[in-house]
Amino acid sequence: MADDRTRVQEFFGARAADWDSRFPDDGPAYAAAVGLIGLRGGDRVLDAGCGTGRAMEPLRAAVGADGVVIGMDLTPAMLDAARAAGRGGSGALVQGDVARLPLRSGALDAVFAAGLIAHLPHPAADLRELARAVRPGGTLALFHPIGRAALAARHGRTLGADDLRAEPNLRPLLASSGWRTLSYTDRDDRFLVLAERLDD
Repeated sequence: MADDRTRVQEFFGARAADWDSRFPDDGPAYAAAVGLIGLRGGDRVLDAGCGTGRAMEPLRAAVGADGVVIGMDLTPAMLDAARAAGRGGSGALVQGDVARLPLRSGALDAVFAAGLIAHLPHPAADLRELARAVRPGGTLALFHPIGRAALAARHGRTLGADDLRAEPNLRPLLASSGWRTLSYTDRDDRFLVLAERLDD
């Protein structure tokens, strides 16, 4: 786990300063995805692997002044970039690991996770930890501002059957980790999977 954490921190730490400028048009996609989660005023939501905090403002708008927004990321440089962009005003920015959330069981109504699942070293265990922190009936949103095929093309690769985010792989993974898939969208302009926290 330590090596996995170090690898992720090194990868994103080297890219944090210019992350937003590399993807300047993603803001509306984040806002649209947050709008589909069904958050309500007063809800408590975690932006897991928040990066530079691009979801923080729409999450705050969705839960209102009485809600709680926590942005958590493993990489200090990403959190520094989020603060520099003024996103700390929308919620708490915390360094942390989704494998060991510093939250009591059932503390959250929802988790928003943009681009996170591809970087989880132990996806089943990490998704179970997210489930632990969400109340039964709460929501998990796995998001990316472009779909799997568009992302693969951006990186010059082709999609394989072993892609964790492919629907035949992701649905059973979520089911074994405490989640029921509600919807699965994978198109060029959005990857968004919504899942509901199962009762214990």
